[in-house]
Amino acid sequence: MHYLKNFKILVPVLFMVFLLGPKLYSAEECFEKTSRAVFKFNMALDDVILEPLAKGYNKLPSPVRKGTNNFTSNIGTLLSIPNNILQGNFKQLGHSVGSFAINSTVGLLGVLNPAEKIGLNPHKEDVGQTLGTYGVSTGCYFVLPVLGPTTVRDSVGIFADTFIDPFAHITIREKELLSTSGNNLDYFSVKATGAIDFRAENDKNFESLEKNSIDLYSSIKSIYLQDRENKIRNSIEDQDDWGSLDN
Repeated sequence: MHYLKNFKILVPVLFMVFLLGPKLYSAEECFEKTSRAVFKFNMALDDVILEPLAKGYNKLPSPVRKGTNNFTSNIGTLLSIPNNILQGNFKQLGHSVGSFAINSTVGLLGVLNPAEKIGLNPHKEDVGQTLGTYGVSTGCYFVLPVLGPTTVRDSVGIFADTFIDPFAHITIREKELLSTSGNNLDYFSVKATGAIDFRAENDKNFESLEKNSIDLYSSIKSIYLQDRENKIRNSIEDQDDWGSLDN
């Protein structure tokens, strides 16, 4: 009941944002000096913590890394389900529900991915993407500490995600759903593991980008904005050399 209440509260909020969406500006730099300073902080954090963890993670056996990626991706599929409903994309809703159900049972809590072998390939969806499908513009681009690049639309989406994501509902919001509950540690452990997995998977991409970019800040911004646009359009163009750029 708590989850349904959160979902019902969010629907009119999204509708109001949809009405205001055309009035929002495109991805302009509203806080560039501050964003560049935060970006430098994030890069220093990456050098000291995330990159060493990622390199150590890459030394693990491939089945362990693959299983970890499958597990975090399977949990991430839960957020796609309510967003598929909000977007009216019932084909993808079927993929998301079917994939999560099969991988969580036959796939041993998502460590394996048998759903993919039978053609179930759910797109990752979040509230930021849902707002984009409603016509809401990106708003200002800026960089958050630790979380990295975002926009006004996507930062609103990050907050809204915690209201409709079933996994967030039973962990950081400490509610029970289908007799299942968790805590903050569960939520942030999965998020941190997903971040390390992403950083490890794209280690060579990051090295190449740092080496070849005249302005790394601008390069990351361009990649992020294009990635988000591709995801909103469900474009196959987002299937490039990079993994998921979601926060």
